[in-house]
Amino acid sequence: MLGTTEVKLLQFQENGDERGRLVVVEGGLDIPFEIKRVFYIYGSDSEVVRGKHANRRSEFVLINVAGSSKVRVIDPSGNELVISLNRPHTGIYLPAMVWKDMYDFSSDSVLLVLASEHYDPDEYIRDFDDFQSVVKNGQA
Repeated sequence: MLGTTEVKLLQFQENGDERGRLVVVEGGLDIPFEIKRVFYIYGSDSEVVRGKHANRRSEFVLINVAGSSKVRVIDPSGNELVISLNRPHTGIYLPAMVWKDMYDFSSDSVLLVLASEHYDPDEYIRDFDDFQSVVKNGQA
């Protein structure tokens, strides 16, 4: 979706009947990596911006399992994309080395994040100018 970067929208199979809906997401099958970490963001109001970083190694899939939010990504070439996540069967895949901001959370938003790596603070780039410098100098 962004230049040569592999940011892409994912559609997950919805199953269900009169009892309700069920969405199954499996690492290595529906998700293009084995899942090593799961976390979710909730209770953020519409003015809050989360994320504001890039990761050197971690890949992510973001799914708004309730409510809605927006995700702005900037790839290493500077291409920018904004995705509205508002369906529990739709996610966005983010490879390593893309800048990400999550914002415009609805009051009922629950943003589920699936990660390819365990948490390591050293792989986070938390300053946008640093991100641009790392990309420019090929230091990822």
